[in-house]
Amino acid sequence: MTEESISEQDFAKFAEYFYRKTGIKFDSSKRYFVDKRLNERMRATDSDSFRHYFTLLRFQASGEELQHLTNLLTVNETYFMREDYQFRCLVDSVLPDIVQRHDRNKPIRIWCIPSSSGEEPYSIAMYLLEEWSGINDWDVEIIASDIDTQILDNARRGIYSERSVRGVPLAWKRRYFREVREGYQVVNDIRDAVEFTRVNLSESADVRRMRDIDVIFCRNLLIYFDDLSRKLAAEYMFEALRVGGYICLGHTESMGRISSLYSVRKFPAAIVYQRPLEAK
Repeated sequence: MTEESISEQDFAKFAEYFYRKTGIKFDSSKRYFVDKRLNERMRATDSDSFRHYFTLLRFQASGEELQHLTNLLTVNETYFMREDYQFRCLVDSVLPDIVQRHDRNKPIRIWCIPSSSGEEPYSIAMYLLEEWSGINDWDVEIIASDIDTQILDNARRGIYSERSVRGVPLAWKRRYFREVREGYQVVNDIRDAVEFTRVNLSESADVRRMRDIDVIFCRNLLIYFDDLSRKLAAEYMFEALRVGGYICLGHTESMGRISSLYSVRKFPAAIVYQRPLEAK
């Protein structure tokens, strides 16, 4: 099957459908990227036209094809210790504040979304072990979520290139990785410390499963959403947080432009956002 030319009208229909399902909006500037992947899935499903493929996408009971396409259309580029000043803020300011009012019998819960290929949650696990003295006194759960099931499988395997681990201190690399044929693999103890799960941040039913979270890392995801999707995602995450819990966004993102639910906290290492201790 040769590449099919997808009409402007068909592209608009697809973009609107994908937006409703994922919160991710594609405009005409992304036509080459999107069309290429649509054609790839049309060949894989033996669809003889875009209309045939779009019908499969919308009405397949299992949703398997939508997941295949979503895996292709989501961007997953990251590396270890990215924007690590926020990890410094976590251990120096955020966690010391949280433990002052936290139930000793309950774990501190940290949620990373999107997890991408696992570099961020694994970085947090290493950082806590190396830099936070409280790790000896508190149980910590790290949950990592993404909409892309293939990238979650890759994250669970924990195998990375030299480029991905270039920011890891040499001593940490020796402690927390082992060399394998493909590059470096995170050791079992660190991989076992992170729970990977599929979550679509635009689906309220998915996010409702996440409750009693103390810290959310949601970095460089909301930039792919439009204003309405960002606002809804902020509300879902607000409900997932414990009272007094925190959220860290990417360095180009600001919760002040998205939602008024959160309080701004300016710590020495970073600006983060908090679910207020008292209702606004």
